[in-house]
This record gives sequence, structure tokens and C-alpha cells, in this order.
Amino acid sequence: MDLIIVESPSKAKTISRYLKGKFRVDASGGHIRDLPAKQLGVSVENNYEPRYVNSPGKEEIIKRLTEESKKADRVYLATDPDREGEAISWHLQTVLGLDAAGKNRIEFNEISPKAVEAALTHPRTIDYNLVDAQQARRVLDRLVGYKLSPLLNDKIGNGLSAGRVQSVALRLVVEREREITAFVPEEYWTIGVELQDGEKKFAPFKAVLEKYKGKKCKIGSKEQADAALAALAAGRYTVASVKKTVARSHAPAPFTTSTLQQDASNKLGMTAPETMLMAQHLYEGMDVEGIGHVAFVTYIRTDSTRVSSDAQAAARKYIEEAYGREYLPEKPNFYASKKGAQDAHEAIRPIDLSRTPESVKKLLDRKHYNVYKLIYERFIASQMAEALYDAMQIEIVNGDHGLKASGRALRFAGFTAVWQESKPAGEEEETKGLLPPLGEGDALDCLGVKPEQKFTKPPVRYTDASLVKAMEDKGIGRPSTYATIISVLNKRKYVEKEGKYMKPTEVAYRITDLLVKYFPDVMDVGFTADMESKLDKIEDGGEDWHAVIAAFYPPFAEKLRFAKTDGDELTDVKCPKCGHPMVRKTGKYGTYLACSNYPACSNIISEGSAEVSDTPCPKCGAMMVIKSGRYGKFLACPNYPSCKSTLPYGENVQPAVFAGVCPVCGKPTKRLRTKTGKYYYGCSGYPACDFRSWDEPTGEKCPKCGGALVKTARGNVRCTNKECDYRVAAPKAAKGGEQKND
Repeated sequence: MDLIIVESPSKAKTISRYLKGKFRVDASGGHIRDLPAKQLGVSVENNYEPRYVNSPGKEEIIKRLTEESKKADRVYLATDPDREGEAISWHLQTVLGLDAAGKNRIEFNEISPKAVEAALTHPRTIDYNLVDAQQARRVLDRLVGYKLSPLLNDKIGNGLSAGRVQSVALRLVVEREREITAFVPEEYWTIGVELQDGEKKFAPFKAVLEKYKGKKCKIGSKEQADAALAALAAGRYTVASVKKTVARSHAPAPFTTSTLQQDASNKLGMTAPETMLMAQHLYEGMDVEGIGHVAFVTYIRTDSTRVSSDAQAAARKYIEEAYGREYLPEKPNFYASKKGAQDAHEAIRPIDLSRTPESVKKLLDRKHYNVYKLIYERFIASQMAEALYDAMQIEIVNGDHGLKASGRALRFAGFTAVWQESKPAGEEEETKGLLPPLGEGDALDCLGVKPEQKFTKPPVRYTDASLVKAMEDKGIGRPSTYATIISVLNKRKYVEKEGKYMKPTEVAYRITDLLVKYFPDVMDVGFTADMESKLDKIEDGGEDWHAVIAAFYPPFAEKLRFAKTDGDELTDVKCPKCGHPMVRKTGKYGTYLACSNYPACSNIISEGSAEVSDTPCPKCGAMMVIKSGRYGKFLACPNYPSCKSTLPYGENVQPAVFAGVCPVCGKPTKRLRTKTGKYYYGCSGYPACDFRSWDEPTGEKCPKCGGALVKTARGNVRCTNKECDYRVAAPKAAKGGEQKND
């Protein structure tokens, strides 16, 4: 039996139901390989090559998929149709040992029987341009985040993080808040006049003062308003012109990821992460009573407004049957995607139009139903005829002053029979209504004048919807990242919500200011958008991903070195470990010298009255200093506040013992001890290398799998790779001798 591998169990269940047992379908649970969580995992010296490791907790999944793939006649990789999905397929192909040149990759934009069966008839090889684009993004984000986050922790406080796109999005929020704080309201006045025809045949209507002597009228004070009122009271109102038109309103495009998040926020009050979670369920498939496990919508991470011809034909048929032929445009509606959009995918739309929102209302919970209804109605509306309005504009004169009255009435509903556009936050609803059938030269009676003092308003804080729109408009991030970025900003408490609006916290200002000061290009919106364009070029095969990283990293690393030592005093003391100059820093326990080559070298020398001990810090590896407190002497890490480790002083304090060689970087390893007294081995190159092992590393590689070899307390040599069974037993003790037990 053939095997199909997808990401999620829900997706696997949907496809398995559609294929009716003809294929075995299993799920990888997302990525099965990634960069190591606690190490950089990128070889800067070796052309920025990433070092992938099997993802923690995926051992059983990898074992199961390996066994299944060996039994299968053929393996199909059916991950999502984007860069991330392509990379997951590539990792699966590598780990499972599939033929790199084999046609085992299939993709579909929707999870339906027709789409899945069509994909199975057109398998292809892995698209390595897509994989390279994903690798470039992953390496770039790892270099920026892994290098900047320690800087924030050292300069600002613990537990902070930075990101290539995340920090730029945070900058938008911070700068908007500063615009609001710095905003100075300006006074202005509006003058509305209630008018009626002289014979009182028609209802009164409102006109607004707009011009003075043919130019736009700006009233900035009460004195100017009073002068205008006096002039209007002394004059007569006459119709200068009447303009009648038929206004057209075109149907909106079907949803992209961005516009779905915006409308769900404006209409449903849902956050971007919440919207994407509901949409993900609708895409992968859900258990629905009376229907079974079924998918509702097409792929949800897209910036394209393209629609397949089959879906378009189905929509036109539905519209004609449900609303009438007059609601059908003569030609199908087509929408141009935004510049830079990945047009390989369709817009977000329902898979089956016969599954109307009303038919599943009682089968879905409220949130899933609301999101599905939103997607369904937007798609139907996108293929409907224009809405038509009878529009009328009357210009009125009174001496040197000109007034205008506007109104419109719906003539033909068109797409508005299904869809009403939401207004962005802070935008007022348009006033609608009919105007009386007046003619040029008609005299009008004034029923009342209403002057209103107003003040200009500051910019509106970002909501989930408006921040997503800003990121999309500025080219920051991609559809798959918008919700994640907003989630991180909230989770890290860089922003707090006041209603639906985002307000930056105090730490957000400090992070933004520090990063803008030292990394103006990384924090620049244009630079970030340009990097996204370069990733697109990699995907198109027009750019080498190594070259993109190589052009970015050296200048970034230089700025990083400056940022770490800026404000610190450079001394004449040379680091005894690497020879670089030491810089003088100030911590809680006084001044100390730190190597300017950090993090490649983390050596620290205490200054002042503090005596340096022979005990390395169990957390960061720096040599601890002897301090005196209210309860006597104790050992403290000189790297405070970035490291707050302390140890008791006395017989239990052991000097550092060097034993073994780090299998990652080749430096000596130290024999260290936990707070509970248990021994372990750690790389002396910490924090540049954070290798740890309970057993002594030999510095040698396993001849069987290439993993690191360690020596146990009994003297046995074993491989650290859990999937490798390489072992070398310790030499037996001489006859009559004693064998020491661990």
C-alpha cells in the first residue's frame, strides 16, 4: 500500500476518509528536523550552513514513519503548498532516506477528493528553490534572534527576545504611540446649514460650508466662524448647480490571509491568532455530525486573489440560482494580486458551495461558523455584479460662500445583497439619503445654522487588523507570519490591549530605542521589505541563498560587536584566553573586566576587592568571585545581572577540573557540579557553545553514525545518538583485582 505523509493528524484523517482506505495516511506533526534549540546551529565560518537535528519529542514519529515508508510501495509527501511545507517535505525525504531525485512530492490547494486524486496523478520532485528560500529565512531569523536577544538581556533585562520581523513590527506600534503622545490638536470649525425649498414641497436637507471666494474654506477659530455666520445670515441661499450620476461600487476581492484577519477583527472582534486557528481547522478538516470528517475551505496562507476557473464557474451558477441573473456580471470578476504576491495559490474560498453557512450553522461551534460564514459570503460577493446608487450633489451659493450637499440612494443591491464592507477603526460611516429634486437657480430657505467647534484627532492605535494591514502594505513578513508576530508581541508583554487597541509597554520603548540606535538597517521597514523580496528571488531561482546571508551578516556582526562594548571602557589588559582587549564593566558586585570578543570568548576577570575563585559558574562558566554578605562569604557570578548564579563558600566549593573534549567545537570541557552535587561536563567555550553531558566527552566521533562518543563512569565508551547502538566495553580488571562499581 502507498503511504501519504502530511503535517497534521486532522489533515491525515480528512484525506484518509476521502481516499477510502486505498492509501495509508500518516502525519509528521509539523517539522521533524530543525536547528538546535539551545545552540546557534549555523556555521558562520562554513558559508552559513545550517546544522539540523531531529526535533525533540519526535523520536517515536520518526521511528513510525521510517518503518511505514520501508513497507510502502511508494511514499508521497503531501505537506502544505508553500515554502514551509516544501521544507518539511525535504526534511522528511532526508530523514526517511527517500530518493532525492524521486517524484514523491504532491500538493493541493484544497483538501477535497477531486484535488487529492488530481495531485496523486502529478507527483513531482522537491522544489529546492522553495527549500532554499525557507532555509535562508530560517538561518537569517536564527542569526538575528540568537545574537540580538542576549544583547537585550545584557543591556535591558532578562527574558527578552528580538526578531528580524517581530522587532520591526514592534517599532511600528511604538512609533504610532509616540505620534499619539506628541500630537497637538488643532482647532477647526464646521458650519452646517439646514435648508428647504421655498415652497416647502420637500423635506429639509443639510448642506455644509466648503468654499469662500471659490477656494476651500478653512475656519480655525471662533472669530472666523462668527464672521462666516454673520455673512451667511445677511445673504440668500441659491442653488448653483445640481449634478446627478449613477455611482458604482465594485465587489471586493476574495480573502487573502491578511484581509481575512482584518475583517475577522473588524466584524467579529477576533484576534489574528484566533482567526488563523479557526481557519486552520476549517482547512484541515473537522468532525461534523451527520457529515463526518470534512474540510471546508482552501489553503489559508496566501496573498493571492486568484480563483480557479472551476470555482468561478460554480460561484456564477450559485449566484444565478440563488439571487437571479441580474446579480451576475456579464464577465467573471478577476482581481489583480498585490505586487510580490505568490500567485501559485488561490484566494481563500469555500471548497463546496452547496455547504452553505446556514446548512452547517447548527453543526459548527460559534467561532468556526462565523469564520466560515465570513469566507463563504466574501467569496460569493466577489463574483457578483456591482452595486448601483443614484447619487446627487447640490452646490449652493450665499454671497462669497459656497456650500455642498450630497446624498445617494441604492438603485441595485448587487454584491451588497451578500456583503457589507467594514470600516477601518476610526473611520466614520458615510451619511446616506435622498436629496430633493431641486433645479439651478432655486431659492432656498434657511431653517437653522449649526456651527461646531472640533479638534483634529491623533492617529489611532493599531489593532490586530490595522497592524496586519500595515505589515502587508509595507512588505514586512508574509501571510504565514502575521498572526505569529502579533501572538509573540502579546505573549512577551511588549504590548497590552486596551479594548482592541495595542499599547506598547515600557520595555517595548527600551527595546525599540536600543535596536534602532545600534541596528538602524535591521529595524528599517524598507530594509526588511527588501529582504523579503530577496527571499522571493531565491524562491524564483534568481538568487543564491548563501550570498544573501553573506551580504547581510558581516555588517550585522560588526554592529553587534560595537553595541556590546558601547559605553564600556576599553582597557589595555589582554584576555588571557584569546588575546582580545578586555572592557571594564560594572555589575552588582562592582567592576570587572570582560573579553571584548564575547560571545566567542566569555572570559571574565574580577576587579577591585573581589577575589577570583577557582570555581566556574554552573550556569555561564565564568570564574566566580568571593563575596561577603550578612551570613558570611559566598561565591557570586561576576557576570551579574545577565547571570545571577551564587554558590556557598567552603569545603564544598571545588576548583574547575578540565576533562574531555567538546564534540561540538573541540574546546576542553569542564567537570562541573549542579546545586544538588551531581557532576556533569560542560564546554569551556560557553556561551558560544553550550554543550552539556552527564558523561565525559572523548572528543571523538562515532564510527557508525558520526555522533559524539562519551566515556561513562564505568569506563565504557558509547555513542550519544539514542538511535545508534555503538558501544565499547571498558577493559576487564586484572585477575584478582577489584572492579570498581559506579
